[in-house]
Amino acid sequence: MTPEELKALVRTVPGFPQPGIQFRDITPLLAHAKGLAGSITALADLARGVEAQAVAGIEARGFIFGTALALELGLGFVPLRKPGKLPVATISEDYALEYGTARLELDPTLIERGERVLLVDDLLATGGTATAGMRLLRRAGAIVEHALFLIDLPDLPGRAALADEGVAAHAVMAFGGH
Repeated sequence: MTPEELKALVRTVPGFPQPGIQFRDITPLLAHAKGLAGSITALADLARGVEAQAVAGIEARGFIFGTALALELGLGFVPLRKPGKLPVATISEDYALEYGTARLELDPTLIERGERVLLVDDLLATGGTATAGMRLLRRAGAIVEHALFLIDLPDLPGRAALADEGVAAHAVMAFGGH
């Protein structure tokens, strides 16, 4: 499927989770077999030529795309979790969302020092979540130079925030506005 065909499967929900937000709902795309497969193919196309030994995905929707992409690329998958979900010692990173705050956790034993990790999530907005994921991976010893997203919101500062950290952001599709 083309990026435009994939984009047509994303539903926009105005005012969720708060007024002024245009929520990009990917559940119709996930429920569409060809759309889901096409999104993984498109992400894999973006990943070709990027040197990586593992894929890291941000809970929860980054798990969907990250795991499928890791399988497609023949790489392992590293989950970046919400607090309290891992049964072992973790490192954590707090960050600001467009409409709140959150924390990511990582089992640092999953990363080998100097391992090149490709960061994956469903959507890039302000860059808070992706930047936190990148910082967490780097604290564990990973080299993170690229991040992949299904959707970019280019009117928000996410791409610039990652670029400031030396991370190139790549997305399958973009939506204007917030």
